[in-house]
Amino acid sequence: MSQEPFPAVISIGDKYDPAMKITDQAEAAAYFERCVEHIMRVAGVSRDKAVEIEKVNLGYWAGYFDNETRARVEKLFRCAHPIFGAIAERGPPSPAECVAAGLERAAKLAGNS
Repeated sequence: MSQEPFPAVISIGDKYDPAMKITDQAEAAAYFERCVEHIMRVAGVSRDKAVEIEKVNLGYWAGYFDNETRARVEKLFRCAHPIFGAIAERGPPSPAECVAAGLERAAKLAGNS
């Protein structure tokens, strides 16, 4: 996998899809470092904030994949889904939980909560 810095403008998929395929801890650590360096560079945030942002982003993106991928990514990158928590602790959300979470967030965005 390339060790080049990410370009300043990159799609979410282009940035995080490669992480979903990683199975090796050392490779995950190197990839995570690239992610952290990228967000520090483009957003001008501290390292601590960049680590926090990237863990949320990786955990969220992993939620779009199967449960096995999500569990592996959460373990390798020491992250959790920002809405549903760690799959190892809470298990996968049910369809009803997913719908409820979406409705709750939509209501907040609409100013109804």
